[in-house]
Amino acid sequence: MHLSVVSIFPELFSGFLSTSLVGAAVERGRLAVVVEDLRRFTDDRHRSVDDEPYGGGGGMVMMAEPWLRAIDELVAPGAWTVLLTPQGHRLNESKVRELAGRQRLLLLCGRYEGVDERVLSQVDEEISIGDFVLAGGELPAMVLIEALSRQIPGVVGRPSSVVDDSFHDGLLDYPHYTRPRSVGGLDVPPVLLSGDHQAIAGWRRREALRATLRKRPDLLAVVPLGERRRMELVEVAAEEGIGEEELARLVTPDSAEDNGEKGAPQVGG
Repeated sequence: MHLSVVSIFPELFSGFLSTSLVGAAVERGRLAVVVEDLRRFTDDRHRSVDDEPYGGGGGMVMMAEPWLRAIDELVAPGAWTVLLTPQGHRLNESKVRELAGRQRLLLLCGRYEGVDERVLSQVDEEISIGDFVLAGGELPAMVLIEALSRQIPGVVGRPSSVVDDSFHDGLLDYPHYTRPRSVGGLDVPPVLLSGDHQAIAGWRRREALRATLRKRPDLLAVVPLGERRRMELVEVAAEEGIGEEELARLVTPDSAEDNGEKGAPQVGG
């Protein structure tokens, strides 16, 4: 996979791209990332990338011309151009998998009050990592790059780690434990020590439902659940003191579709 990133602070990416799984993916050639300085695409001696907004107002706006020159030079055939902005569609696991299916991405990191609206005519998609404002798109670009790297075969040492991640099937992940068996009077659940793989799988399904119900019940309104998981959810909800009427308000009719074990549901916006 090949990624091009445009930023006025390209130096922010150097440590990130040489560390951990992303660094290993780059070193092995599974992920290629080229970071470009937007100021390279300016044509004045001050290398200006921003100016005061028409109509007045606080802050500065990033000028269209440097961005348009950058896009014109860097977009390769088949590349998908993404502007990282708070106004974009919310990034989620489904969108990550969709973008991971593309071989080339051009990521644009805005700054200041935003980018001149005329740049958007050359952008394929706007993406946000959440409903909050950062100083620029560099951190969101890093978030997206790391999420994408986990989808590239051979980057994560154990492929099952990706399959079991939170949101892979639309639910949160089940709890994890490691040695020692007891810490401060808190013990590892006995089922995980039993060696009964079927029982362990069942426990993990139920605990994933429990974690979602406790922490992100909103996900239950958009995640398709198979019949087995629907029954387990009712049982888990009862254990949590949630009655069927209250649970029904969380789970939409679409969740009854029996495809929760088969595909990747659309989660979020």
